[in-house]
Amino acid sequence: MTAAVQYGDREGKRQMGSIITTKDLRKTFHSQRGNVDAVRGVSFDVERGEIFGFLGPNGAGKTTTLRMLTTLLPIDSGSAIVAGLDVARHPKEVRARIGYVSQLGGADNMATGRENLILQGRLYGESLPTVTKRAEELMEILDFSEFADRRVKTYSGGQRRRLDIALGIVHQPEVLFLDEPSTGLDPQNRAHLWDHVRGLRERGTTVFVTTHYLEEADALCDRLVIMDHGEIVVGGTPRELKRQVAGESVVLTLREADGVATRASTLLAAQPFVREVNADDNELRLYVEDGGAALPQILRLLDSEHIGVRSMSLSEATLDDVFLHQTGRSLRDAGATDDEKRSA
Repeated sequence: MTAAVQYGDREGKRQMGSIITTKDLRKTFHSQRGNVDAVRGVSFDVERGEIFGFLGPNGAGKTTTLRMLTTLLPIDSGSAIVAGLDVARHPKEVRARIGYVSQLGGADNMATGRENLILQGRLYGESLPTVTKRAEELMEILDFSEFADRRVKTYSGGQRRRLDIALGIVHQPEVLFLDEPSTGLDPQNRAHLWDHVRGLRERGTTVFVTTHYLEEADALCDRLVIMDHGEIVVGGTPRELKRQVAGESVVLTLREADGVATRASTLLAAQPFVREVNADDNELRLYVEDGGAALPQILRLLDSEHIGVRSMSLSEATLDDVFLHQTGRSLRDAGATDDEKRSA
């Protein structure tokens, strides 16, 4: 499935023109074990001044797409325009207009944060006074002045990610690409990082984020696309996507596994208050209009058929429900094959 994604932001206010446009973007990796189609005809637009997310499991093709957009991988076919420039034809000019923060970061561990920033700015051709002033600004914006003169090897994970982002924007790029920015961070540092990223957007930077964290995509992104097996399966604002899965989600874990889930699924799917049922081993996920009213009816029906319930939960629709609705599997549980992991 190929999708061209063009929706408004969360408030429907940001209409400033596209800063990234891709059409039928494709990438295939070749090996002795065969070909892996890592990106299969991806088309989307990113508006200026928004946080745009690529959500999907490991191996979905998110990082491969990002690497093509940042000139780190050649494009096999299709086209990509970034900051007004064709990526394939003008890679050097594109690199001057973007910032890129990889999953691993790029700071010199033996240098201080300040030294890293000044070196990075000088590599982009800025004068020493200009870079020194910019470094001071970034230390204040990203809140790491107090440890800026320590060697990077002494930094915590959260401190290192703040420095990585500063390195990505020291030359004031039009677009900042963040690849899995909060991987390895604890919840508190992750929340702080999100605040800093939102601050960049408020200062006019367009931010392109790849992530496999549902909560990160929901909390951070103005718009996003969900990728699976190299394709975009759906796109829009988090609110729009969750609206596609009407009602509330009921998750049941049954006491027995062999054949019981199928029987329970058939029974519940026939009920007028159940909109959709998905079964996986001994777990059922139902979508209903009114969860509070549906729960006692569900329990009575299962009890009448002597089907035991180990646990039950009720929640509003999430991005995981959207992924499940589109692909038939949970994003939290979606894995990647070895080939996919190598390619993406």
